[in-house]
Amino acid sequence: MTGSGQDGGAAAALFDVDGTLMDTVQLHTVAWWEALRQSGRTVAMTDVQRAVGMDGTHLLDALVGEDRDREGDKGLKAAHDALYAQFWSRLVPLEGAADLLRACAARGLRVVLASSASAREAEVMLRALDAGDAIHAVTTSDDVEAGKPAPDVVQQALERADVGPGRAVFVGDAVWDLRSAGKAGVTGLGVLTGGGYSREELLAAGAAAVYRSPAELLDRLDGSPIGALARGRSPG
Repeated sequence: MTGSGQDGGAAAALFDVDGTLMDTVQLHTVAWWEALRQSGRTVAMTDVQRAVGMDGTHLLDALVGEDRDREGDKGLKAAHDALYAQFWSRLVPLEGAADLLRACAARGLRVVLASSASAREAEVMLRALDAGDAIHAVTTSDDVEAGKPAPDVVQQALERADVGPGRAVFVGDAVWDLRSAGKAGVTGLGVLTGGGYSREELLAAGAAAVYRSPAELLDRLDGSPIGALARGRSPG
């Protein structure tokens, strides 16, 4: 990969995966809810759903408390992973998701997936998404020290795309995605397909615009900040 992205006209479209491209947030919600229940903790599913999108440590901070006995974190994460893996053969992309990635690539953008999932989970979702021809690179929680809402995953995605923050747009479904993008200096867009956050909450978290779904963003792509970026204009 050349360094032209930092100095020239290259640009990138960065995407969260769970809830943004893949219809998986509710599956993660059930898996975390059951993992916590098995450990003797009762947490409302609505609270779990709103925490999905953060990495496991931040999620447990939010749901269990930062003063918990962290010796149990590894077991909780393993229980979630085992429960979630039962759904792997049935994972499906959201409507329009693969076509959205291909449309971005067709406009000359480097498409990078920036997920809080592990590399193993991301590989399963990539197979289900079936848009490898459009994807420039992938970054996961395994590649960084701190997951969302820290900016590390988005910053790593920028490095993989070889572009600066002003030459990228990040699309996500949760406030954690948008806060991560904002900390990295990247324009963020929201989609409502994660189901955990309202349009108003995503806008308050820093989204420049919010779309009902990947399909709606695809339909309105040329008039969106991604379209502006593809035309060589600032997305902000």
